Amino acid sequence: MERLGCQDQKAVIQMSDYLEGGRLPEFSLWEKIRDRRVPLDFELDLTARCNNNCRHCYINLPANHRQAKAQELSLDEIAHIADQAIELGTMWVLITGGEPLLRHDFAEVYLMLKRKGLLVSVFTNATLINQEHIALFKKYPPRDVEVTIYGASQRVYERVSRVPGSYQAFRQGLQDLFDAGIRVRLKAMALRSNLEEIEAIAAFGRDFTRDYYRFDPLLHLRFDGDEQRNEEIRSERLLPDEIVALEQSDRARFESLEKNHEKFYIEGFKNRQEDRLFLCGAGNMSFSVGYEGTFRLCSSLWAPGTTVNLRQVSLRQAWEEHVPAVRNLRTQNTAYQQECGRCPIANLCLNCPAHAHLELGRMDAVPPYFCQVAHARSEVLQKKLNP
Repeated sequence: MERLGCQDQKAVIQMSDYLEGGRLPEFSLWEKIRDRRVPLDFELDLTARCNNNCRHCYINLPANHRQAKAQELSLDEIAHIADQAIELGTMWVLITGGEPLLRHDFAEVYLMLKRKGLLVSVFTNATLINQEHIALFKKYPPRDVEVTIYGASQRVYERVSRVPGSYQAFRQGLQDLFDAGIRVRLKAMALRSNLEEIEAIAAFGRDFTRDYYRFDPLLHLRFDGDEQRNEEIRSERLLPDEIVALEQSDRARFESLEKNHEKFYIEGFKNRQEDRLFLCGAGNMSFSVGYEGTFRLCSSLWAPGTTVNLRQVSLRQAWEEHVPAVRNLRTQNTAYQQECGRCPIANLCLNCPAHAHLELGRMDAVPPYFCQVAHARSEVLQKKLNP
């Protein structure tokens, strides 16, 4: 059994919503392709640039960053990658960033992907939504548009975004999406800077979208290793006990954790003799493409030797040759093997080779913070399950 990746953990927590809502009535397709390594979806960082300057962001560069803009994949390059992905079996693409709406050719990219038959989702802060975007989404509906709430008030929202006027732009853009009947999902990051409003943020999210609100309390560090920005991210992290208390206060989230607890405890790991680094599903059914063409097994994996550039190699070569080579990487770090490789509560933890590298500069490291969060979660769950 493999451990869950960070995206898999979120999926397990939310899976009961899908099952009860009947949105995935036919599972035979997933069963047939589960072991065939078909890339069903991929994330596309359309840009690293953003019009906000959020304290916790792991990728954002200034909106006018010339070098980043010059490195961005062109429309033709994105089309070529999409064609290759479809040939491999891809059905869904997530357009993200940075802020993807900063791209002057966003509509062209979006339409191109739709016309190729892909399901398209968009992650945006909604502050740049205009009537042209609304008309585009109404005529050619996205699978969904996911918007992050940084605060329920202007004071807190702009404390996080650090851009005056961004709160009003967010509210207007969001309202325009809802008025147009666009399917919107809302999410939030639980930060030190917005903790005072986290309940109000949740109420706001659920009032607007009912079943489609989620929050994430775990922050990882910058892809570019900017130490000044990393210190800001660390300062925004909640303490393990605060994270657990927050999760307990969210009834739906904690009930889902309890209901799916068997997926978060892997007793068989205790006696594993395992030196593989990748015990998650990274690179099995999805991949990520950076704004400058960097192919990654998952959105967080930027460690040297684990990426290739799709401007230099084909997607098929990356998928069929590079991914298996990375997934076959081994570690000689005995401490890592004993602490993480055999940890029965690994699926309550955000640590993985990708995040370990971002935290401590090596993929076989054991970041204390994630470990502490996992044990705090486990303690509370065990008390609930074994009163």
